[in-house]
Amino acid sequence: MRAACCDAAVLGQSAAASDIRLLRVRWPDPGHAPHAGQFFTLRAWAAGEAPFLSRPISVHKWEPETLTVTFLYQIVGEGTEKLSRLKEGDAVQLTGPMGNGFDAPALAARYEKIALVGGGIGTAPLYQLARELKACGRTPDVFFGFRDEPYCMEQYRGLAGIVKVSTDSGRVGFHGFVTQLYDPADYDVVLICGPTPMMRNAARLCAEKGTPCLVSLEKKMACGIGACLGCTIETASGAKSVCKDGPVFAGKEVFGWQT
Repeated sequence: MRAACCDAAVLGQSAAASDIRLLRVRWPDPGHAPHAGQFFTLRAWAAGEAPFLSRPISVHKWEPETLTVTFLYQIVGEGTEKLSRLKEGDAVQLTGPMGNGFDAPALAARYEKIALVGGGIGTAPLYQLARELKACGRTPDVFFGFRDEPYCMEQYRGLAGIVKVSTDSGRVGFHGFVTQLYDPADYDVVLICGPTPMMRNAARLCAEKGTPCLVSLEKKMACGIGACLGCTIETASGAKSVCKDGPVFAGKEVFGWQT
């Protein structure tokens, strides 16, 4: 299914942490409904105005009853700073949904014990994934790591079994790495999104315990459909585009660890 491009109405925006925002928009095309792990490209500035590229942001929450998409994003540059200025009633250009995300029904049918492992803003797509898994009869355990200030953790009540948090600073939860919060051997599959070093290490630990894992990659993108080759990565099965072939891949395919 090809992505759609629409002007979407902003329903509201709020701060989840000092530099983290929740943006809610009305997606006017129900024929292109997103699922966990997919993303949209967002643009809140005119063509020809800097920055040149739209910003790819994963789906944090999708509400089909109200056609509402929520994006959880971090303000890290000019594009996201402009997105942070949006207010209720404004319009934002959305193109999507794009990419191959997590297939929650297939995961729920194949695996019983599921862990969600996230780091920082990489936790964003895991909320929609937890919702879809719950709808399929699976209650995942959640293990998230943050630098100093956790955010959006309360929303996992009722969706997850175990919920544990680590922080680099020790301000909240366990003082250490998120990969120290769980044992991959306790799970049938581990689903991961976060900084690349964390995902690489998590995939290695899964391989050592013989537990399969899927990772959701983040990479700078231009076209979002695999045409420009700007987000190409090398995998065990050759060159792949993160935007088109991913962003979700088997951990062993992108990091080389074998289960």
